[in-house]
Amino acid sequence: MSTDKLFKNNVTISGNGMQPIVFGHGYGCDQKMWRYIAPAFEKDYKVVLFDHVGSGKSDLNAYDYQKYDSLKGYAEDLLDIIVDLDLREVIFVGHSVSSIIGVLAAGERPDLFDKLVLLGPSPCYINQDGYLGGFNKDDIDELVVTLESNYLGWSSFMAPQIIGNPNMPQYSQELENSFCSMNPEIAKHFAKVTFLGDNRADLEKVATSTLILQSHPDVIAPVAVGEFVHEKIKGSQYVLLNSSGHCPHLTSPDQVISSIQSYLGS
Repeated sequence: MSTDKLFKNNVTISGNGMQPIVFGHGYGCDQKMWRYIAPAFEKDYKVVLFDHVGSGKSDLNAYDYQKYDSLKGYAEDLLDIIVDLDLREVIFVGHSVSSIIGVLAAGERPDLFDKLVLLGPSPCYINQDGYLGGFNKDDIDELVVTLESNYLGWSSFMAPQIIGNPNMPQYSQELENSFCSMNPEIAKHFAKVTFLGDNRADLEKVATSTLILQSHPDVIAPVAVGEFVHEKIKGSQYVLLNSSGHCPHLTSPDQVISSIQSYLGS
């Protein structure tokens, strides 16, 4: 892999297997969020982790507001990583917004992907035309205004809502710290792209075998959204975890691991 791209997305590789399994993190997070999941696959797979540009230890100088004005820019980065590493039959595991980034990438280059695992996916957060995304338009508008005016306050309020497990405050604090470590302008831009986007039409373009993992309750991506994704991706499998909150890879990692392993072994 070229050094510049390795640096750009802070790509790390581990594992003893041949088939690659690539993990993509959610908004405001980084590859460390997979620390409870990725090691379980190192024995049998080549494990590839990365940070989206603007997150974690990625190259902040590579953040292009025009390129990343839609999720397609992030999907291009994912495809660049896969092609540059010469990966084949990729298993992509995406959390939250990375689920949709994976959907876009697989829709563009289905020849590169073997399977998709979508953890808490949401193609559209806004309720409209009979679709229940979990938020009214006014809710999202207010969220964006709060982001613009008080990003640190937004981070403090949203982190516990996203984690959804008040008995695990350490993860709420970790998520808040992760939000706050981002460049505020990049964080605001990425948030607007994430929460104002509508990628529902892209789901039907997916021909790759897909597993959807859904928590309940999940205030960010409710059950109705997971069921919608399942309905639109033909032949997909759907698992409702016995887990609450939007980050089960932190709060219920054993369930996530066993669900993925079961799917990959089927």
